[in-house]
Amino acid sequence: MKIAIVGANGRMGKLLVKEALDRGHSVLAVVRGGAASVDRRARVLEKDLFRLTYRDVKGWEVVIDAFGKWEEDRLREHVTSLRHLANILAGRPERLLVVGSAGSLYVDAAHRTRLLDSPLMPPEYVPLSTAMTAAFDELRKRKDVRWTYMSPPGLFNAEGARTGRYRAGLDELLVNEKGESAISYADAAIALVDEAERREHVRMRFTIADAE
Repeated sequence: MKIAIVGANGRMGKLLVKEALDRGHSVLAVVRGGAASVDRRARVLEKDLFRLTYRDVKGWEVVIDAFGKWEEDRLREHVTSLRHLANILAGRPERLLVVGSAGSLYVDAAHRTRLLDSPLMPPEYVPLSTAMTAAFDELRKRKDVRWTYMSPPGLFNAEGARTGRYRAGLDELLVNEKGESAISYADAAIALVDEAERREHVRMRFTIADAE
């Protein structure tokens, strides 16, 4: 399979590149800069996300969006960047997989309260989660893109170990018997490449968490 990864030199992006390459897939690593840090097995495209065109990703069966911004004055770019990627893939056969936010997950069975609006959401993450939720709400209305949105659990651990296992759900926050909701970036990379291969959630959102 041919997989393009946008934001390939970020912490999540690097793990996605490695996971895909280790499985034998061809990878196009799209980076704004820092191409030297990308796995040498990947093909590199050094280009700003907002300047990407369909020609850049044509024929790459899956485009994974691992874009991320934490600076408060740039959080709106989560909306505009995802809109741009969706626009260039509109009406095209290539799929768009998105590394998303937990904020839009529901914390109740009735689907009335999102994590973002609940006391469970740490205040310091509200601005980022608000921007990413707005991006998801816009994406989910689109019928012209073969999108899939992955919401991580409450704790998305960049330093966590790769266990090789995870459990999956749809729109509700997954918690274990202790009320914990977590997964490592490494296991999330496994789940995303699994989704690229299996095509189980086309025009759907899914979520993941530790297997135990």
